[in-house]
Amino acid sequence: MIQWIYLNSVVKDRKDFDLLTRLLEALGLRKGDAFEDGRGCSQEFLPAMQRFDLTHRKKIVGNSLAIDADLAITISDPDSAVQIVQKLGLKILEDYSGPDGEHRLRNFFVQLPGGMKLRFIGLRATDSGDIGHLALEGNLLGNGKRFAIVVSRFNSFITERLLSGVIDGLVRCGVDRHEDIEIVRVPGAFEVPSAARSLAETKKYNAIVCIGCLLRGDTAHYDVIANEVTRGIGQSAQETGVPHALGVLTCDTLEQAIDRAGLKMGNKGFEAALAAVEMANLTKAISSRPSAVGSGKSRKKSSAKKPKKKPTK
Repeated sequence: MIQWIYLNSVVKDRKDFDLLTRLLEALGLRKGDAFEDGRGCSQEFLPAMQRFDLTHRKKIVGNSLAIDADLAITISDPDSAVQIVQKLGLKILEDYSGPDGEHRLRNFFVQLPGGMKLRFIGLRATDSGDIGHLALEGNLLGNGKRFAIVVSRFNSFITERLLSGVIDGLVRCGVDRHEDIEIVRVPGAFEVPSAARSLAETKKYNAIVCIGCLLRGDTAHYDVIANEVTRGIGQSAQETGVPHALGVLTCDTLEQAIDRAGLKMGNKGFEAALAAVEMANLTKAISSRPSAVGSGKSRKKSSAKKPKKKPTK
C-alpha cells in the first residue's frame, strides 16, 4: 500500500521559479526543505491539507477551459489570492467568475513573466453552506521544530511512561529525537508551570509539553495543586505565545493513572505530543498569514495640524 506520495511540478524558467515561490509563500503555504546545485533547484512546500487529483478532459466547453495551465492550484480563499497576485504585479489572463460575490466559484488564470501559466480555483465563503474548507488547522509534521518536555519526578512510575509516550509521538511526527527534544525534570507537578514558562521565554522551542501526575488524597491538597498547575500552564502559554500541551494527569486512583499512561485509555503523553506538534504548526501558520488577505486599507494619520497655543503672559 502507498502510505505517502510526493508531487512535483517542473518550472522551466528560474525567474518564474523564484516568483512562484514567493507567491505560494504569500498564499500561506509553509516552506520545507530547499535544495540547489549545478543542475537546478527545488523548494518544498507543506500545505495543511493535501489531495491528489487526476483529470481527463474529453473536450473544451466554452471558454472555461480555453487556457491550459502548467500548474492548477485549488485554494480555500480565491478572492484573497487575487489580491496577493495583484500585489505581486502579476497578470491575470482570465477571471471567469469575476469579482461578483454572487458567484460561488472563482476560477482565474495567471501568467508569470517567464511564460508559465497558473490556474487558481476555489469556493468563496458564504453565510450559508459548508465552510469547513476555510478552517485554518495545524498539521502533524514536526520536522525542523524543537520541543521541550517538562516532566515531574513525583509519581515517576506514571510520569516516566507518559514521557515515553511523548517522545514516541514526537518522533512519529518527524521530530529529531537527539537534536530537537529537550527534557527537563522538576520535583513535582507544582513546579511544572514555572519550568515551562522559563523554557518558553527563551523562544528556542516551538511548543512545550507538560507532564505530571496528581492522585487524589484525603486532604484538599490535591484540589489546590491541580488548580494551580492547570492555571499556571495556561497562563504561561497565553503570556509567552508558545503553545503548551497539558499532559498532567489528575486521577482519583492509581489504577486510573495507569490506564491513562499506556493501558486501557491509551497514553495521554502521546496525545499531548500530537497536540504540541499541531499547535506549533498552527501558531506558525497564523503568524505567517499574508497581510494581503485583509481589507488592504491602512489607517491614515490625520494631517490636520493642531492649533498652537498662545503664549501666556
